Amino acid sequence: MATIMPEGEGIRKAVKYIDEVRQTEPEKNLAGLIHEACVKFDLSPLEGEFLHKFFKKQSAT
Repeated sequence: MATIMPEGEGIRKAVKYIDEVRQTEPEKNLAGLIHEACVKFDLSPLEGEFLHKFFKKQSAT
């Protein structure tokens, strides 16, 4: 299933980063990880909300 990704290199890097960390450290808190990615990649609050929805939808499947 294809997922629509917003434009911007930061959000793409954040998704990749979160995915990689979740694979190596599955016990890590998702909300904390998303916050960490938002700071690391200088994302806006709207982009942070997108990450929450994106990973929530992914974990539901």
